[in-house]
Amino acid sequence: MPARRAHAPELHKRILDATRTLLDEINFDALTVADILTAAQVSRASFYFYFPSKQAVLGELVRAAVGQGQDAAEPYLDPDGDPIDGLRHGIRTGANLWRENAGVLVAIVDAWQSDADLRALWLAQMDTFTDATVARITADPRAMAYLEGHDIRAIAATLTWTGERLYYLAAAEVPPFDDDKTLIDALTHSWTSTLYGIATPRS
Repeated sequence: MPARRAHAPELHKRILDATRTLLDEINFDALTVADILTAAQVSRASFYFYFPSKQAVLGELVRAAVGQGQDAAEPYLDPDGDPIDGLRHGIRTGANLWRENAGVLVAIVDAWQSDADLRALWLAQMDTFTDATVARITADPRAMAYLEGHDIRAIAATLTWTGERLYYLAAAEVPPFDDDKTLIDALTHSWTSTLYGIATPRS
């Protein structure tokens, strides 16, 4: 009986799944298309039918992970919710997201400054979080009163990029941020002290 022929969507998924798994074990710089072909059990022609490069595979994986991150931020972005409770929930969910996608997200942070396409992708993805943070701050009278006279977008970008760096360190298992409680407390304090001039109780 002949072997079952893989359908196109299955091949595409196998390439993504194999790359995701490999990135948990291999640095992106060391990863080769040949590694992906072997792990995914697809031909070189099949790979290049879907992706022009390993960078393009990483880009698709990053977009999927960031989509999950945007969902995680919803409690904070809800103008009817308590912003501090929403912040802590979003930061905790974000920490879980980075841990679950550690290989992919560490790879993009390591690679975006040396590849023009990945640079454009990561800056655009980070801008979505900065844009959302600006919208939430400007809808929060308490934060706006405290930040009067400050450049709101600069504040929002500072907070989102600080989060990116600390999540990266946590995903790379760098102390003290490899401890979830320490990470969540530090980021929550950073946000609340910046936006409201207050400290929050540690979790």
